[in-house]
Amino acid sequence: MAYSWLKVPNDSDFTIVNVPFGVFSVPGKSPRAATILGDTVLDLSLLEEAGLFDDIMPIANIFCRPDLNTFIEQPKAVWSNVRQRVIHLLVEPCEDPRLKENSALQRASFHHIAEVKMHLPIHVGDYTDFYSSREHATNVGTMFRGKDDALQPNWLHLPVGYHGRASTVYVSPHNVHRPCGQLQKDANDPSQGSEYGPCQLMDFELEMAAVVGGAANTRPMTIEQAKSRIFGFLLMNDWSARDIQKWEYVPLGPFTSKNFATTVSPWIVTADALEAFAAPTSAGLQDNPTPLPYLQDPEYGSYDVVMTVAIQSARQSQPNVVCTSNFKNLYWNSAQQLAHHTVTGCSMKAGDLLGSGTISGSTETSFGSMLELSWKGSREVKVGEEKRKFLHDGDVVVLKGHCV
Repeated sequence: MAYSWLKVPNDSDFTIVNVPFGVFSVPGKSPRAATILGDTVLDLSLLEEAGLFDDIMPIANIFCRPDLNTFIEQPKAVWSNVRQRVIHLLVEPCEDPRLKENSALQRASFHHIAEVKMHLPIHVGDYTDFYSSREHATNVGTMFRGKDDALQPNWLHLPVGYHGRASTVYVSPHNVHRPCGQLQKDANDPSQGSEYGPCQLMDFELEMAAVVGGAANTRPMTIEQAKSRIFGFLLMNDWSARDIQKWEYVPLGPFTSKNFATTVSPWIVTADALEAFAAPTSAGLQDNPTPLPYLQDPEYGSYDVVMTVAIQSARQSQPNVVCTSNFKNLYWNSAQQLAHHTVTGCSMKAGDLLGSGTISGSTETSFGSMLELSWKGSREVKVGEEKRKFLHDGDVVVLKGHCV
């Protein structure tokens, strides 16, 4: 177990073995890159200005920019070297004392998390959302098509996805307004047409988003190339208006029911940090059918990240957990998603976002959406002492993830 000379609360998610990357600002100063240890946000632009990355950074002034895109478009070796340098600066016993022995630099570059404003860490050029949890896809298919026709014929052959809306990807916390749109007038008879009104079936989706890094390309990626292009991961909530979605999604999939808000966590946890928690997926094997060669992953797996969703109503003083899932609950992993995304020659750029799709497990308490937890509104979901089938006005939705 590694420790830091900088004080870290015992229950902190941000230990010396994490070292995520984000973008923050303080009053009077522009947004710039940071990492976090415990409750302390470290201004990476000032560490860079002090020369602490001079020998490992290929270009200057990377961390004074308002997003991480320039940093993550560098090769993977640069990301890894910078993360290791930060660890060497902070670990105890100290391997690089240039920060520990510079109290003036500490005073300038250290900020308590309560004193800063966090920003969207990347400029999202493009955002794609996948549908890669077999349990989730089976649940939704069973609800709408029946158990015998739950999975579409293509689902076990390729990572199903659709293009989302990058302009409405927001950093959490973010206030989401209940959207209005076209709703099917008669729930049982689509021939009666539609009416305009507020969404009545507002939902969350528990997801993880992979952040693409590296230089732009227009050639298909192999699985190994795809792995080297994934900078890290964000928790993601793909807010969904289920009744608007029901009316609009045939034949091209969701549109206005999902384009109004997608929220992500402010800190990107790197793929390097998660390597210690690599684990088999819940699927175990992909052998019925075996994927086509370009999708075959010799090290097929995901990461053991416990993920929870909690809801706090306007009348409650604390959030109440409504589901607990795991990033292992995927059939198609992030590298397979990226390889498939590029199979036709699609250009991928630094900052592109790949949503995993709702991550549901095999038990009812691991379903990653209210649609599943309430089984299409047929049963109540307990939220502390309250109950609901979908989200109410004033509800606060809290996503968390941790490795064990």
